[in-house]
Order: sequence, then C-alpha cells, then structure tokens
Amino acid sequence: VLFPMPSMKSALAATAALLLATAAFTAQAQTAAAAFPYEADGAAAADTASPYLAAKARWHNELAAFARADQERFPAPGGVVFVGSSTVRMWTRLSQDFSRVPGGIVNRGFGGSTLADCALFARDLVVRYKPRQVVLYAGDNDLAEGRTPLQVLDSFARFANTVRAELPDARISFISVKPSPSREQLMPQIRETNHVISAYLNLLPNSEYIDIHTPMLGADGRPRPELFRGDRLHLTDEGYRLWQSVVAPHLPMPPAVPASPSNAP
Repeated sequence: VLFPMPSMKSALAATAALLLATAAFTAQAQTAAAAFPYEADGAAAADTASPYLAAKARWHNELAAFARADQERFPAPGGVVFVGSSTVRMWTRLSQDFSRVPGGIVNRGFGGSTLADCALFARDLVVRYKPRQVVLYAGDNDLAEGRTPLQVLDSFARFANTVRAELPDARISFISVKPSPSREQLMPQIRETNHVISAYLNLLPNSEYIDIHTPMLGADGRPRPELFRGDRLHLTDEGYRLWQSVVAPHLPMPPAVPASPSNAP
C-alpha cells in the first residue's frame, strides 16, 4: 500500500529510488570486473578508470599507510569499518570508544576526502576487510567543493551498491553531514543532502541513517561552538564524546552475560 506524501518528499523519494536502481545496475556490472574498481576492457572502462587512478595518485600516501598497517596486522573479518573524511581520521580514540564491538574497529578515514572518493575506494577500504558493518561519514567536503546534494547522493549510492554487491549481508550506516560553524553558509545544502540520503536509506534494506546533525545544533538552531576546534570545522573531545554517545547504539554489541544462579535456598 502506498501512502501519499507531500510533493517535496515524493520527488526526493522518487529520485532516491531511481538512484538505487541505477547504482544497483552499475554495481552488478562492476562485480564482473577485477579486484579493483573499473578494471575492465573497452573504452567505457577507460572513462571510469581515470577518476579512480587520479584518486589513487592523490591519496597515494594515505593508501600506502593503510597498506603498511594491513601488512603488520590485517584486520579480522566480521568487524566494523569506519570510513570517510578527516572527522573519522581524527577520531583517535575510535577503537577505545567502541572496544566492546565484536570483531573490532577498523579506521579508514583519510582527511580531506569526499564521498566521491569513498565511492571510488569502496573495495580498497571496505570490501577487502569483509566487515559485518560499515559506518560512513563524508559529504561536507563534496558540498564545499561545489557539488550538489543530488551529486552527493549519487556518490553515496555508488558506494553503497559496491559494498552491497560484494558483501550482501553487511549493514551500511551513514552518519549525517555535520553542521560546522565554518560552513554555515552551506546549511541549506547540508540539510538537503541529509534529507535525500535518509530517503535513499529508507529504500535500502539493512541500512540506517544516524542523525548526528540535530544534537550538534543549539537551541538557536546554530552549530554548538563547544563541539568544534578553533578551525570551526573539526571536533573537540566534547564533540567526539557526543558522537560516541549517538553512534554507539547503532553498533553490534556482545550478547549479555546471563546472571549467575542464586545460591540461596
């Protein structure tokens, strides 16, 4: 049964559904490729390989550091991978904050990255670790570079469907784009981006939208300054404590240990 929605929400839901179908088709085509994205024959492959190779060159040092970490200790499958921009990279206590998560935490944040970058590197930074869940934070750098909310949604759809094509049982969680004081001029685009990605996730099984945007706003509707460093973009310790409290309920936790039987007569 279909229930009527206001026209704005209907349009956004229709757009999300179209992207879901388009990205799913793209992911099926990519599954037939080799281990890395866009490695296939023909002119079409050359068109899609170019952004991937350019991104690999741009992020060479970061990718090399991840490769060294994997050589030292490759993460066990079944954990939770956090991937995204500098907010993830600078979460230095990520593993400690979620130390009870079964399988452990893998941090694959790379500062300055976009959601478009995350989509290109979905196999490199997520799929290869075979996690039970992936938590993605990105999108604000895309908007700062001039991309539209629908372009950010398209990047997310590509990311999600690459992961889903190869890890069909993995849960996909998206942390909403945060309201940074230094980017208040982008607040309309940030809200729209969060809205369309949330609508998309409503159509994607075994996925969720984690709203960090709302608790980061004060009573005046503006970003809470105490959550941000002097650059008015990156998080303080207080900001990360808030994130930990919001994200934790969305992660897998070990089963509760049953209470010991009483020795009372």
